[in-house]
Amino acid sequence: MLTFLGFAMIATFLVLIMLKKMSPIAALVLIPALFCVFAGKGAHLGDYVIDGVGKLAPTAAMLMFAIVYFGVMIDVGLFDPIVRGILRFCKADPMRVVVGTAVLAAIVSLDGDGSTTFMITVSAMYPLYKRLGLSLVVMTGVAATANGVMNTLPWGGPTARAATALKLDAADIFVPMIPALAVGLLCVFVLAYVLGLRERRRVGSLVMPAEAEAEAETEAEEASLVTVGSGGSADRTDAGAQADTKAPGSGSSASAPDPAPASGAAPGAGPASDAVPEGDGFQGLDPDRPTLRPRLYWFNAALTVALLTAMIMELLPIPVLFLLGAALALTVNFPHMPDQKARIAAHADNVLNVAGMVFAAAVFTGVLSGTGMVKHMADWLVGAVPEGMGPHMALVTGLLSLPLTYFMSNDGFYFGVLPVLAEAGAAHGVSSLEIARASLVGQALHMSSPLVPAVYVLVGMARVEFGDHTRFTVKWAALTSLVVLAAGMLFGII
Repeated sequence: MLTFLGFAMIATFLVLIMLKKMSPIAALVLIPALFCVFAGKGAHLGDYVIDGVGKLAPTAAMLMFAIVYFGVMIDVGLFDPIVRGILRFCKADPMRVVVGTAVLAAIVSLDGDGSTTFMITVSAMYPLYKRLGLSLVVMTGVAATANGVMNTLPWGGPTARAATALKLDAADIFVPMIPALAVGLLCVFVLAYVLGLRERRRVGSLVMPAEAEAEAETEAEEASLVTVGSGGSADRTDAGAQADTKAPGSGSSASAPDPAPASGAAPGAGPASDAVPEGDGFQGLDPDRPTLRPRLYWFNAALTVALLTAMIMELLPIPVLFLLGAALALTVNFPHMPDQKARIAAHADNVLNVAGMVFAAAVFTGVLSGTGMVKHMADWLVGAVPEGMGPHMALVTGLLSLPLTYFMSNDGFYFGVLPVLAEAGAAHGVSSLEIARASLVGQALHMSSPLVPAVYVLVGMARVEFGDHTRFTVKWAALTSLVVLAAGMLFGII
């Protein structure tokens, strides 16, 4: 009964948010509350929710102060050089923009924190996607999938959990998996290239004139974009003005790869669509914004490196590190109280949206765990494995990691399900190391799970509906996970 209710609750949640019948926050709260009553445990709902909130409170605190910290770093110009470098590579070409998104997300993911990755990637790429009229779900999908592959780094969490659960060395799990993960990352880049070509066909072909490219060397965000007409003529539009031309091929003959209206780019929109609109709440990277602190650039860079280093070395809990970092960044960069209040207010929307989503997710996870649904679901799935598949438990583990890490937290999967799978594998001569490595392949899909707080940072900052992101990303992320699994088996790692 609990197994059925668990799957029904998850299915109901996904269907309602993908059809946009409910907002994610409302669905995360009301649906589990209703199913808790169906399970006959409505009297314990309060205990389940408080328990879930208690477990996710540190995550919410980390995200709140991380948003403030990196928001301040964006305001003061720490990431402007990165953006200019990406822009020089992209050269207003949609294909390069999408590939650049994947590269940037993969590089920033080296810090092991998904929220950080998404904040930096969206902040850097959002203005380009808006100006070129590209689909924002492409940005969120590519960024989430690239981060999911990189999330397998030992300090990213899943590898450490697998090592702890099975009493193995994290290096013994991760190092042999590097070739398979490299293939997975290559798959993400190929995917970005293909999606970029589709976006290029949809919005038309773009180039930058020589003088605009030279200007982009120093102030890329002020460069002009040129739409190349089919007859060889070009209409020049200022990057800060709304485009009044439409590129050839941007009509109805080329469709968006996924629902473009929800992603900020209507089908048929011209490539050089209006720049980030005033009052949009997103400043982009205006080179003349009053919050820039060029004299403090190296202080801010050193502070950020020190913060990430301390996080990787686990000198203090991550929420404490970001709390201290945000307080120090605000104090040094904006010593006057009115300026500090203005910066906090500027990022309050993101903080409130993400924190609210995390605490709403606490209701979902609290009911899943408290009622025993998640345990019954895991036991049912493991029990459903045919006896003849015993010698292939590594493959089974890899396949199961896709749905299980999507529908439950990493803690639930690695500490609750993985030991059972490892025990079943050991009975058929499959080593725990193989089981542990196979358990990592689902991470590309896991990073778009509604139970991952960081994904709400991604869709919130990108102004993308969570349902649109889910519809677009799940198929590509699942494909990437399967590629990692296939590579692991081909190389004899799994």
